Amino acid sequence: MEKNNKIIKIGDSLKIHSYKHDGTIYRSWDQAVVLDVKPDYIVLGNKKVLVMEKDGRTWRTKEPAIIFFYKNNWFNIICQLKKKGIYYYCNIATPYIVEESTIKYIDYDLDLRIFPDGKYKILDQGEYEHHRHLMNYSNEINQIVKNELKKLILLYKERKDLFDQKIVSEYQEKIKDYF
Repeated sequence: MEKNNKIIKIGDSLKIHSYKHDGTIYRSWDQAVVLDVKPDYIVLGNKKVLVMEKDGRTWRTKEPAIIFFYKNNWFNIICQLKKKGIYYYCNIATPYIVEESTIKYIDYDLDLRIFPDGKYKILDQGEYEHHRHLMNYSNEINQIVKNELKKLILLYKERKDLFDQKIVSEYQEKIKDYF
């Protein structure tokens, strides 16, 4: 994987930019450290990082987070490492690209929130429908978004991939080297 014609490697620092379908920037994180680079995804970590909203408001995250971005899946997964346990915040979003030391993706509003007790909730369905009509998402985009949400829920129910506690535990150890 390249950034500015340079291979991304463990320990590199990247910014994160989330865009909407119309190309406007929605939210940005000023820093995340590369924890791992795999053929089909990249893993970043951050803690107490500055976040800027589209309206200019800023805030800092409270706890360490491990973030998985995929090359081919239309979602990314944030593992929030809270005192009460791991909370997953899963964004339905395009596969990522890297430009100018920044991870970039288009956020499609729908989110899956998974709680430490194992329950989950689909968030922002109204926001998705509003933006779908406002920004004229194609039928193809609409179908991809819905299919990827189903795929994400199935991965969670089967505790596959990054919902496997062993995998998250490995990255919890790695993130300690940086924060």
